[in-house]
Parts: sequence; structure tokens; C-alpha cells
Amino acid sequence: MIRIGQIKVPYTEKKDRIFQTLLKKLHLPEKEIISWSVFKKSVDARKKEAIMAVYTLDVTLKHENAFLKRNRNKNIHKITPELYRFPEPGDRTQKHRIVIAGSGPAGLFCGLMLARHGYRPVILERGTDVEQRQEAVRRFWETGEFDEKTNVQFGEGGAGTFSDGKLNTLVKDPFGRHRKVLELFVEFGADPEIMYENKPHIGTDVLCHIVKAMREEIIRLGGDVCFSSQLTDIKTEAGHLKQICMNHSRWVDCECLIPAVGHSARDTFRMFKEHGMAMTPKSFAIGLRIEHPQEMINLSQYGMTSDRVLGSAAYKLTHTSSNGRGVYTFCMCPGGYVVNASSEKGGCVVNGMSYHGRDSANANSAIVVTVTPEDFPSDDVLAGVNFQRQWEEKAFRAGKGRVPVQLFKDFRDGKISQNFGDVHPVHKGAVTFADLNECLPSYVCESLKEGIEAFGHKIKNFDREDAVLSGVETRTSSPVRMERNSDFLSSIGGIYPCGEGAGYAGGITSAAMDGLRIAEAVAKVYEPYKKTEEKN
Repeated sequence: MIRIGQIKVPYTEKKDRIFQTLLKKLHLPEKEIISWSVFKKSVDARKKEAIMAVYTLDVTLKHENAFLKRNRNKNIHKITPELYRFPEPGDRTQKHRIVIAGSGPAGLFCGLMLARHGYRPVILERGTDVEQRQEAVRRFWETGEFDEKTNVQFGEGGAGTFSDGKLNTLVKDPFGRHRKVLELFVEFGADPEIMYENKPHIGTDVLCHIVKAMREEIIRLGGDVCFSSQLTDIKTEAGHLKQICMNHSRWVDCECLIPAVGHSARDTFRMFKEHGMAMTPKSFAIGLRIEHPQEMINLSQYGMTSDRVLGSAAYKLTHTSSNGRGVYTFCMCPGGYVVNASSEKGGCVVNGMSYHGRDSANANSAIVVTVTPEDFPSDDVLAGVNFQRQWEEKAFRAGKGRVPVQLFKDFRDGKISQNFGDVHPVHKGAVTFADLNECLPSYVCESLKEGIEAFGHKIKNFDREDAVLSGVETRTSSPVRMERNSDFLSSIGGIYPCGEGAGYAGGITSAAMDGLRIAEAVAKVYEPYKKTEEKN
């Protein structure tokens, strides 16, 4: 098979035009092509009057070796497709079934792969199933009635379920895990285009169905998914796991635990710290959400306010502020919503969310500033958690329980806004005007102001005075890392930290990939589960 890049056609053209362009690029007759498929697709909109779709194609030829001998095109080369391979099973007998704590992408993908290879894992989820979770979240957004166990952060599917569902990742992947993750998403209901789109996304409405389908497959294969079942404690003996506790009351024997708890499981972090698990604080980023009219972003990126084929435009911006801190956009949601994503009483957190159609009136993105352990209030391993909570509580008080919002001009001037301009917020959850300067450290606020003004030189009117800011965004990644060795084990024997909460991922795809990685590590040790061996 050969791979050929830089196949450019006008973005509105159909499959036939792509094929004809391929033939011209190869200088071959149609009969020489056995098969072809799209490996990658992106959009080149640098020339607004001639926007192009750019394809990388995988092609099988009848006389491949002869073609390659005479090929002089640097964009054409022979490839061996990356095939994902699950390892051969280990020989250690499972005394008790493998337990996964958390049903976000890391936990679900880990559980699915183990279930498909005969391990019959048990998944514990502190929140409810995705159907009940959708209702609880809707009720919170509409009435303010808050559930600490089931919310935008907790429940089946994890925090990514109420997001844009972006699947891009910068993780280097020589083992085929990335493609395997995308294949599984497609198998359970995602659009096949995610396999090759440069910036694939699913959307929260589709993700909910995929999560349910994956759960049903795990159960069909002999696994169990237990809702309203939080991991609250563990018992160890000679440095190895012996038991786990659910909901502060039910103890069960357990020799293999995979904590895939997500970046907001602060009580779980504290529990592991009390048991002496090796953890370190890590850097993350905090800031605000900013909203602009989607038509404004489309005009800047595509030269037109709307286009059915191109859809809602995205952006990615970075800046180094005069105080040396990095400012960047994060989790940009074209045609999306700003959502109240709080997970603790007395705290306010925002995030971005889009449906599959990305068809709301506004584009939103987090504008965040890097913070490091040196910024935290102490050298405690959970100092980053305390740092997050401090600003979330300030935001809650500033908004009196609602999401605090402010126009950019007033944020810059330190005044509470009185009215919206031409940009009206598109939110899930109630909002109120407040001074967001009170909700973040001064060095973060100054960096944000400088960064937004700098971004105005890259996207026209990005720094418009009536752009709407919402606060605060503090859950960009986990504030801790659970250390693991070359076998992916923590300092407590039998515990395999996994995913974003453990500090090894930064989004849906990388978390799912880490779920596969941990499933492989466990499978190399244990043989598949046999029912007669269970002791509890």
C-alpha cells in the first residue's frame, strides 16, 4: 500500500473529483488502482476565494513495486498500516474480578477491551447512567438543583459527555491505539468521517448514545457496570491492595484496581494520599470562557458568514504575555454553549459544549493561563486542588450561585457590566453580571487581558468590547499525577492509575488511548477470568 499526500480539490467537490485528481497525481490509468481510501482530510482556507480540501489517501496498486521504483514525488511513499494488537494473556489467576473505578473514556475503553478478551471487569461509577444523568444535568441547568454525585463532571461517560466531543490528540502513537479508539467510536455510532477528519468531533448528543452502547456491550460480554457506586476507601497489606470500599460501607476483596476517576475526583485523590500512594502536583491552566458570534469567526476563517459544507469554523490561538506566562485557547466549541460544569456545592466552574450540528449562534472557547506548583498555596500534593477550589468558590460567591459573566471592555476596566451588547450569551445554566477580576489571580487576569487583545490582531474583532466572558475555567487537566512504574503500577501493588485524573491524558481520545494501554498492561499479567475462581 502507498500513501499519497497533498491531493487538493475545491472543498465543495465530490468523491469522483478526488479520484480523478489522484489518477493525475500518480500518472496512472484507472485500471491500475485496486482500491483507495481517505486517510486524512483537512481544509486549507488561507486563500478565501479558493478554499481547498486537502486529502491524504491510501492506495493499493496492481504494480506497486514498479511504481515506487520510478516515483520521485516526496508526498508518495510505501506504508505498512498500523494494526492494533492486544497482547497475549498472562498466566496469573484472577482471584477476584478486575475493578475499574470510573466510566469516562479511560474506564469505558479499558473495560471494553478487557471484556472483549474474557476478563469480565466490574466498572464502578459514582454517578448514574447516562440517561438519568442527562435529566439531572438538565434539571440543574434549569432550576439550580445540584447533585454532587451526578452532574457535568460525574456520571456515565465522564466529563467529556457534556463537551464538544473533540477527538483530536497530539499523543504520538506507534501502536495503533489512536486508530483503534476511532474505530470503536464508529462501531458504536459515531460518523465514519471521524476516521479521517483533521479535527474530528462527535457532539454531546451523539456521545450519550455511544456511551450507552459501549456499556451494553461490556455487560453482554459478562462485565458489570455498577452505578451510584463510588470507590471511597481501600485496604492494603504489605504494600499491596487487598480490599476496596464502595459508598463508605461495602467492602469487597480486590487484587487489581484501575482508578480511571477523571480530573475532578478530589475526594479520591485525598483518599489515595492518605494511603501513601506516590503522587505529585502538576501544572494546569485556568481562565475564562469567551463568546463571539459564530458568523464573526466564520468570516475570519473562511471569508463568509456561513457555509453548509464547511460548517462552523474553529480557531486555536496562543500568546506569551509580558509577564512570561503562556495564554492560549482551549477546548474551542464552534456553534456551542457555555455550560455550568460545577461538581461541588459552593463552587462554580464553566466548560464548553456543542451538539453534533454545532449550530448555536455563538462560538466559545476557554482563554487560559498556565499555572505551576510554584503558584499553589503550599507544597502539599493536593495544593493544586485547593488552588482550583479557592477560585471556584470566589466565582460562586461573585455570581451568587449563578455563572458570573462580564463584557470584555468591563473586565479590562474592572467594572461590573450593566447590559449585553450585540453578543448575547448562549449558556446552559443561569448567569449574572459580576466582576471576574475578583474570581482569578491578578497575574492571570492581566495575562488574559493582554492575550485577548493580542488575539484581536489574529482574528478581527476577537477583542471586541462586547465579547462575553464567563468564569471560571479551572478543570483543564488534573492537578495531580499518580506516579506509575514501567509496568504501569502505582506505588501500591495492584493499582493501575489510568486516564486524565491520574495525570496521563488531556482529553477524550488520549484518555481512551490510556484506557487501552492499561487494559494491555493488566492482560499481560492476568489470565482471563474464570467464574469458579471468584472468592467474594
